[in-house]
Amino acid sequence: MNEKLTGMLLVISGPSGVGKGTMVKELMSRDPSVVFSVSATTRAPREGEVDHKDYHFVTEAEYDRLLEEDAFLEHATVHAHRYGTLKSEVEERIARGQNVLLDIDTQGALQVMEKAPDAVSVFILPPSFRELERRLRGRQTEAEADIQRRLANARHEVLLLPRYTYAIVNDDLGRACDTLEHIVRAEKQRTQRLSIQLDE
Repeated sequence: MNEKLTGMLLVISGPSGVGKGTMVKELMSRDPSVVFSVSATTRAPREGEVDHKDYHFVTEAEYDRLLEEDAFLEHATVHAHRYGTLKSEVEERIARGQNVLLDIDTQGALQVMEKAPDAVSVFILPPSFRELERRLRGRQTEAEADIQRRLANARHEVLLLPRYTYAIVNDDLGRACDTLEHIVRAEKQRTQRLSIQLDE
């Protein structure tokens, strides 16, 4: 038997503070075929973030140049900063059979879903808005105005849930990570991605 897998585009969204980053890291530690697509952003690095690993940190002028060159698969302004996914990075990796993961906001996710309808989209939900607020405050990385803006954005983002293929409530991190891993495993077996030739 001969099997050939082509890569998939995996889009993960959810409100700020819901635990997406933790879930993404856990998925990648469990499944080495999943690679993280590093987005470009105009925001400043947070403590511990590394350029070209966590994000491509660019100036406003550099971002404008990338826009003019049509270099983005998707781009959006989120919480007063601009973000974008580079086409080149995604296309090269999928062509090599890797599963490219995009951890992006709903604006960008909807753009990707329109351009790549075969993308696998997953929305991560908090168990409640109260719990989401608790998690945001627990990070101690944002001012009060930023927290309120993120909570307001979360209420809008949740309304877009029906546009996604899958939903996961992150009320138990281990269980949520298991569910995400199972989704990826199942999607790998889709006949559009898996070619099988049986021996005689």
